[in-house]
Amino acid sequence: MSKGLSARHIGCVTASAVPRRHLSPLITVCLLAAAWGLVYSVYRGYYGFGGTVGMIGTVKSTAEWRTLNLTAAAVLMVAAVLPLLAPLASRRARLRPVLLVVCWILAVGCVMHGLIDDMQRVLSLTVVRPVSYPASLWATVDTRAADIQDLAFNETWFLIEGLLWGALGWVVLGPSGTRRRWVGSALAGVAALTAIGMLSAFGVIGRFVIG
Repeated sequence: MSKGLSARHIGCVTASAVPRRHLSPLITVCLLAAAWGLVYSVYRGYYGFGGTVGMIGTVKSTAEWRTLNLTAAAVLMVAAVLPLLAPLASRRARLRPVLLVVCWILAVGCVMHGLIDDMQRVLSLTVVRPVSYPASLWATVDTRAADIQDLAFNETWFLIEGLLWGALGWVVLGPSGTRRRWVGSALAGVAALTAIGMLSAFGVIGRFVIG
């Protein structure tokens, strides 16, 4: 009996002594950002290779449409790889500042893009200010379907992508005053660029390209 108890006791001690491996916050955010980037790359690649489900209208040139989407898919594929390089860059003194700048630009740019386009789509749905489409590319457009699709998926992707890059910068910086300043400047950048984008959308200032 004592031997049995000893064996069970040893088994419990041995099992509890085995360390449980968990993904670090940095690795987790990097994997999520890479996977999320890949999602949009596949989406654009689908149209680039001739997919038609979810089309918001009829294009004038199928070749041009496919080229635009294949180019976007390739760029997004490369961008999806960038987060996987972050763990290495964060440990290198010379690359760490570059990584933080990239995180800041992509976080601010993507969130700003999503906010501006979301507001424009809401205004378009309420017929306050319909979104226009380039006549050189589109023969016909279902504007309501386009607005809903953009709100439900396209701009949601940009918002989440921006937040993931922001989270990556947050994790890399760690608890510090630098982190607070980095986040504060990013929020200020989003606010300023979103305001400029909306002023441009209403024609108050010149054209402001957001994608």
